[in-house]
Amino acid sequence: MVDLPGPVLDDDTREHLRRHAIRAVCLFRKNIENFAQLAQLTAELRLVMGPDALIAIDQEGGGVVRTTFFPFPPSAMSLGACGDPALAFEVGAATARGLASLGINWNFAPVLDVNSNPANPVIGDRAFGSDPQQVTPLALAWLSGSLSQGVAGCVKHFPGHGDTHLDSHLALPRVDKTRGQLENCEFMPFQRAVSEADVPAVMTAHIVYPALDETRPATLSERVLSGLLREAWNYGGVIITDSMGMKAIDDHFGRGEAAVMALAAGADMVMALGRRSAQEETLQTVERALAEGRIEQSDTRRSRLRALARRFPSEKRAYDGVQREQDARIMQAAWARGLTTYRDPQFPPPGASVTLVTLAEVPGEYVSEAGLSGAQLLRHLETLYDVRAHLVSGEVPVDWDALREERRPVILATTTRQRFPGWRRARPDLHLALWNPYAVLDVDAPALLSYGSRPEAVQAVLGYLRGEVAAGGRLPVLLETRSAEHPAQKP
Repeated sequence: MVDLPGPVLDDDTREHLRRHAIRAVCLFRKNIENFAQLAQLTAELRLVMGPDALIAIDQEGGGVVRTTFFPFPPSAMSLGACGDPALAFEVGAATARGLASLGINWNFAPVLDVNSNPANPVIGDRAFGSDPQQVTPLALAWLSGSLSQGVAGCVKHFPGHGDTHLDSHLALPRVDKTRGQLENCEFMPFQRAVSEADVPAVMTAHIVYPALDETRPATLSERVLSGLLREAWNYGGVIITDSMGMKAIDDHFGRGEAAVMALAAGADMVMALGRRSAQEETLQTVERALAEGRIEQSDTRRSRLRALARRFPSEKRAYDGVQREQDARIMQAAWARGLTTYRDPQFPPPGASVTLVTLAEVPGEYVSEAGLSGAQLLRHLETLYDVRAHLVSGEVPVDWDALREERRPVILATTTRQRFPGWRRARPDLHLALWNPYAVLDVDAPALLSYGSRPEAVQAVLGYLRGEVAAGGRLPVLLETRSAEHPAQKP
């Protein structure tokens, strides 16, 4: 699988796909401008790659959504706060209907990771929760919804990315847990999924688990992919690597040889994303390895991929205005049902004067798209309050005592995917946690959690502040005890 340089299938890329008989691509925001453009691109890809084309995308929900013209699905953790598998099914189905209307037939979702580490820099709200018993039914319901609309899902990141303190986009993480600990947490959702549910594909994690393999990350480990997933758990679906362009692989093993190692370990498909030279290196190295007999059962691997493409053909499907409106209502209601309070916040009534503290800009990073800017949030809150804004760039310290002297309730809005270091020990009166829920651990204030800042999430927050929407969501398990330790606090 490769990616494309831009929103148009240029002649050079077209020839690249044809020359190497590439049948799979992954789309990113750089490839997407609007519905008509993306429909044209996917149609051209089908012509070039043929009827067995696999056109994939990361459309998880929350901050990991590549399109801007469909209703935004809630993040997995927002659905986790609601805890309703029926709603998760509806969201998975609605997400798939939009993709199917473009001929996108493979969605790299849902995430089956158990976010057991509040400092995890790459999973967070992408997980359905911090309890494997909660994660599994919600994720599998979401997956079932996607399959019902003819879009293949892909559970990830096997065997579990929820307890890392490093981002595999930037480094090679290591999880030093015993086999028993892994079986009781990380393994549980994946093992149940492949034994109980229809799982078309599994994506691997670029993480070293010494209890399984002391030297090789799961993506490159025969013990993990063949020994555990294929043989011990009897999984017969597609195994695809995560992007081999991540530094966890690229900086430690090289692109070409790592691809061969992954295939030899048991993967069926390698994600050779990034610069053209890396794609060419991967292709050439794999071709040599095949010719030398270093990759066994290559026909079986290709058969699995063909079966996936034929079960989920890349065909544009109708998506009329009535259905789209219904899906928009599903997404809006789902975001609202996930709203959660922490330490019983008491926000001022509409019309009050408040001070807003938040970051001026929240750029995208690796897997996630850009977040809500300070100016955007200010415009929303100005529909309710008389707002004096204090927009912060970088880690400029905030004088909380000086802000309180203004005699206006001080509201801090945290808007980043990761826990922003500048907000540690922040002392506002109230906190809007508009992305990472674990930001409440850094801010000493009652909070409202939305698990994301997509337009539907912001509308849900505004509805809560107007007194029109209840916040009935449940905190992640890791935050429940912390919340109970603090009495209610009013500004």
